[in-house]
Amino acid sequence: VQLVESGGGLVQPGGSLRLSCAASGFTFATYAMSWHRQAPGKERELVASMLSFGSTTYYADSVKGRFTISRDTAKNTLYLQMNSLQPEDTALYYCARVKRWLSAYDYWGQGTQVTVSS
Repeated sequence: VQLVESGGGLVQPGGSLRLSCAASGFTFATYAMSWHRQAPGKERELVASMLSFGSTTYYADSVKGRFTISRDTAKNTLYLQMNSLQPEDTALYYCARVKRWLSAYDYWGQGTQVTVSS
């Protein structure tokens, strides 16, 4: 199993970024997937999660209405569209394969850095 994130970078407050997570080594379409983030000095937190067939999603209150999780099963890729970014969104963002919905994850990517600053 391999998860590789990309798309992070430096963006001004109010800006947007789209993160990607390329998955391989397992049947992507049959697993729920999630995005997490960890800011310096803070614990890693769940940002968004999506069931295997995309009908159910979860968002942390802090990103609801600004972030959108999606997946392209033909490309084995998970996405996180992030709009209206704020400095408090600065963190290392990880994708993960869900082992138990909203509570356990068995594989992680290496992370991609998102920095929101003017």
